[in-house]
Amino acid sequence: MAVARQLRERSAETLAPWDITPAHLRALRALARHGTMRLSELSDRLQIAPRTATEVVDALQARDLVRRRADPGDRRAIQVTERGSGVLAEIRATRGAEAGRTFGRLSPGERAELARILSKLRN
Repeated sequence: MAVARQLRERSAETLAPWDITPAHLRALRALARHGTMRLSELSDRLQIAPRTATEVVDALQARDLVRRRADPGDRRAIQVTERGSGVLAEIRATRGAEAGRTFGRLSPGERAELARILSKLRN
């Protein structure tokens, strides 16, 4: 479990320059991947309580990473802003470099084996 803790700590450190938490990143990534969605859909997709989704979106909106927009069926439709897309791209690049440093210590065969094991555990 020490490795999992180290990875969580590095993840938090990586996100710190953008004042983003892992929960914020999950929401931002979901919105970027699936497009504009209502708050209830985001809550369902992330499997979090609606109130928690509201808090996450409020935090992202305060940083101009997402915006609420008019929606005929629900006034709470959320979409990623241009700034949010840029920040997400920066985070992906930074996390990719960090993953390279972390997993670069493994041989290609070890990385493939780790990916296989993690995939098996996930499913």
